[in-house]
Amino acid sequence: MTALLSVVIPVRNEAQALPCLLADLAALRAAGAEVIVVDGGSSDGTCELVQGQVDQLLSAGPGRALQMNAGAAAARGEYLWFVHADTRISAESIRSLIAALDERPLWGRFDVRLSGTGLALKLIGWMISLRSRLTGVASGDQGIFVARQHFNHLGGYAQIPLMEDLQLCRQLNAQARPRCLRPPLSTSSRRWEQNGIWRTVLLMWCLRIAYYCGASPEKLARHYRRGSLL
Repeated sequence: MTALLSVVIPVRNEAQALPCLLADLAALRAAGAEVIVVDGGSSDGTCELVQGQVDQLLSAGPGRALQMNAGAAAARGEYLWFVHADTRISAESIRSLIAALDERPLWGRFDVRLSGTGLALKLIGWMISLRSRLTGVASGDQGIFVARQHFNHLGGYAQIPLMEDLQLCRQLNAQARPRCLRPPLSTSSRRWEQNGIWRTVLLMWCLRIAYYCGASPEKLARHYRRGSLL
């Protein structure tokens, strides 16, 4: 595993969620994977919590694209694995990733499930995974992994406040379809539950359609933060 994989985790005020993720990654790190946390200005003690549990703790301006690019620039692994702080990772998912990397794919992503209970959230997770398999486009909470050399060749994530994951996937898809790994990652359903499940579904679709139609990512980010429809 040494020098094969660097896990890049952008964080900002994730003191509650991050320790669980780092615990999930502990065995992978012990096997030689590099774990990099990139803080975007936390004020809740996030940085103090990671001491001794990561290989690099970096600081960058707020914004996932900026933070993930900073982590990628410092990474030493052949592959980069971008993981959100509120993700939970099973041992089965890690085994699936290691097996996939042995075949040296250009890039890939995982299926996803939402952490909450209820049929609606399970259905949404299934729909996200299916849509991603059909389109070859993944969202950031699907644990995108990519060969570091190729990521750097593309210039990394676009410096935009939203849709940086979709933009990267569009570039990668021009080269190869992703490896779609089935053991799902679990991502927090807090936004869905706070803002309303179906309202959030509608918002996400509106944002995607508007982005593909050429809307400004800055404008879309404002709607995303407010949870307001276009």
